[in-house]
Amino acid sequence: MGQSDTRGRIHGAATALFRRNGYAGTGLKRIAADADAPFGSIYHFFPGGKQQLAEDVVRTSGAEYGRMVLALLESVPDPLDSLVHAFEAAADDLAATGYADACPIATLALDVASSNEVLRVATAEVFEEWVGAAARWFGRWVADRQAARSLALSLIMMLEGAFVLCRAARDPEPLRVAGHAMAELLRTAMAQAAEG
Repeated sequence: MGQSDTRGRIHGAATALFRRNGYAGTGLKRIAADADAPFGSIYHFFPGGKQQLAEDVVRTSGAEYGRMVLALLESVPDPLDSLVHAFEAAADDLAATGYADACPIATLALDVASSNEVLRVATAEVFEEWVGAAARWFGRWVADRQAARSLALSLIMMLEGAFVLCRAARDPEPLRVAGHAMAELLRTAMAQAAEG
C-alpha cells in the first residue's frame, strides 16, 4: 500500500464520519480506525490535524457532490423532469443508506457555523460554488441572471431542508415533494420569461 492509498483511506473515512456525525462528533482516533491507518499518519498527511482534514474534506467532497448533482440534472433533457428526477434520485440514495448519508457539507456546516471560522468559510464557499453552477444551469431556461440565481438558491435550500426532514422522519417524502416544488418554480419562471 502506498502513501496515496493511506491518504485516500483517511480522507474517505473522514468524509463518511464528518457527513454522519459532524465535526464535533468525529474524533481522529475513529478516523484512523475506520481508515485502518496508523494514528500518526493523519498528521503526516494533514499536519494541521482535524481542522485541515475537515477543510480538505469540505472542499473536495463539496466539489464532487456539486458535479454529481449537475450530472443528475444533465441526465434528463427536459429541465422540469430533470429536477424531479434529481430529487427522486437523492431520495432513493438517502433511503438506501438508512438516512445516514445526506449532503456531505450540511452536517459540518451546521456544526461549525459559529465555532470554527476556517471551516465556516470553506462551507460557505462550497455552497456559493453550488449556487453559481446551478444558476448557470437555470440560466439556460431563464435569461434573467437574478431569477436564475434565485432558482439556484431555492434548489440548494430545498435540497438541504428536505435532507434534514427526511433524516429526522426516516421518510423520503420531503425530497420528492421538494423536487416537484422546484419544477413548479422553474415552470413559473420560464412562463414569466416567455411573457416578458
